[in-house]
Amino acid sequence: MSKIGVSIVILLFALACTTKTDKMDVSDIKTKVVVDRFDKKFYHANKSSLQELKSQYPYLFPVANDSIWLKKMNDSTEMALFKKADSVFSDFDETKNQISNLYKHVKYYFPAFKEPKMITLITDLDYKNRVIYADSLLLVSLDLYLGKNSNVYNDFPKYISQNFEKSQLVVDIAKSFADNIFAPQRNRQFLYSMINEGKKMYLIDVFLPEVSDAHKMGYTIDKMDWVQLNETPIWKYFIENELLYSTDTDLYERFIAEAPFSKFYIDIDKESPGKIGVWLGWQIVRSYMQNNNVTLQQLLQTDAQEVFKKSKYKPKK
Repeated sequence: MSKIGVSIVILLFALACTTKTDKMDVSDIKTKVVVDRFDKKFYHANKSSLQELKSQYPYLFPVANDSIWLKKMNDSTEMALFKKADSVFSDFDETKNQISNLYKHVKYYFPAFKEPKMITLITDLDYKNRVIYADSLLLVSLDLYLGKNSNVYNDFPKYISQNFEKSQLVVDIAKSFADNIFAPQRNRQFLYSMINEGKKMYLIDVFLPEVSDAHKMGYTIDKMDWVQLNETPIWKYFIENELLYSTDTDLYERFIAEAPFSKFYIDIDKESPGKIGVWLGWQIVRSYMQNNNVTLQQLLQTDAQEVFKKSKYKPKK
């Protein structure tokens, strides 16, 4: 579904949504989860069957040179990744049930949503592209969900590999939908970056109401406890240093981007998790939705400045 198409959906179904993240009854919503194990087909293929595979999946073979794909098929490292993934995902039923529940919630809020065909891949640990949602396709790299303690992730920083868990797959899919549905407002002020990310997190809230906040943020339990306990001093730091309306581009890397910790440049840096600005923007958006009778779609279209002013946000003591 393109961003333009989603925008039309938002306008057409603006009155169809609720304002809270309570668990909704989605039991009557019909969904179909189609999983195409391309990884199995590829690593079980050979020189004689390659052409047929290329004709079935032309979009997965951007390079015409067959020698590249034959080398990839027989690469010992990639074959080992495939075997590990095939073992972890030998039974796809639990994952499919999680995805089906996600689809139901997306359809509840966006009735025109069409379930994409999920195609599983081995991408040689391309962690920045774990999930790609493109129109009718959902490309998923199974080699990034083998378990955080898998030895294949030894070269990754722990703050990244901690989320290479099978249970995180549905969260990453929900994030890909949120990224597609919501087009961020363009403004250089840091407040807009925070609220933009907060809106996307709120979409994940309503799509995955049974998933913990720690999972949604990609935090460990300890890191989630830390941000909740330190919400007041974090907010005080942002206000005292006049960060909300700052246009300093460094703030994105310090507080929004994936990182081992947030950069306050004080002693708490080593204790903090990354993406503090994302988490704080999420709390502001949650407060806005609790204090205003608006639909989800109205939230997505409301200016960040208005969201902030009407949120009546106050850190939890």
